[in-house]
Amino acid sequence: MRLVPFFLPFAGCPGRCVFCDQRAQTGQGAAAPDAALPELESRLAGARGPFGLGFFGGTFTGVPVPWQDRFLETAARFRRAGDLVHLRVSTRPDRVDMETLSRLRRHGVDMVELGVQTFDSGVLERCGRGYEGEVAMRACAMVREAGLELGIQLLPGLPGHDAALWREDVERALSLQPDAVRIYPCVVMAGTGLADMHAAGEYAPWSLEDAVSECGHALLRFWERGVHVIRLGLAGEPDMLARLVAGPWHPAFGNMVRSLALRLFLEQRLLSAGGRLARISVPDRLSGEFWGHGRANAPALAGLGIVKDRVTFWPEPEFEAELEE
Repeated sequence: MRLVPFFLPFAGCPGRCVFCDQRAQTGQGAAAPDAALPELESRLAGARGPFGLGFFGGTFTGVPVPWQDRFLETAARFRRAGDLVHLRVSTRPDRVDMETLSRLRRHGVDMVELGVQTFDSGVLERCGRGYEGEVAMRACAMVREAGLELGIQLLPGLPGHDAALWREDVERALSLQPDAVRIYPCVVMAGTGLADMHAAGEYAPWSLEDAVSECGHALLRFWERGVHVIRLGLAGEPDMLARLVAGPWHPAFGNMVRSLALRLFLEQRLLSAGGRLARISVPDRLSGEFWGHGRANAPALAGLGIVKDRVTFWPEPEFEAELEE
């Protein structure tokens, strides 16, 4: 399903987190609700279905309720016309309760994406989030209780966030059975609190190598549990790239992570089978990730017997492999 994002940068946010620069990340400045509503009408009128609509960039449930209702009622009109088939909103864990979630569901919202970032209370405190990890866990559970689909947004590499804490975050997220996950490794943007910390030597972002490795292992865990990871890394908006100071951003980040997860998957399956590969048929949809960015997977795959003349890409959805006798 094609998702049409509608950004409300900083709208409803109780403050500004140290890592956040919505203008750079979305390519849009803050807009008052009365100015954003006509833009929403225009975007929806020009969209052709079936498509989904997502409200992103701020704290949707922090926007005054009458304005929330007007945005959702506008979406509902287009849904009744048949092209709009899915509706989601993004918000903070400390800005949801059962009454709010029930109201969203009555207005036709299908999914609530929670900007969890991390479940670790110490990291949340250092980022100025204003709540503890247990609040995020409860918020995720409430979304489920309300009968809504759950999306979880994670931000590995925040101040004080190491690989061990990231792996705990992945397991906690899995325990909540989300329908979708977004993973945005933390980068340093000019003009943020994080940029000040970085300049003072108080914060060092993860390296690209570490971010790819940790996110690749996490992606495989989500795949194993059937969780759809719908985003890996920030989009390369021109404003974002102009303000990027440091951190593990790469235009092919998603490809690099998926390639690593795919290689790990193959290693697990083939090593457990106890042999070298004679031939393998790989789904066409994985052809862009199979060998890895810059053929990064090729040496490791060769160690399993997976070399070019033993690989065929085919239209079937599953792998088919034959081991050497």
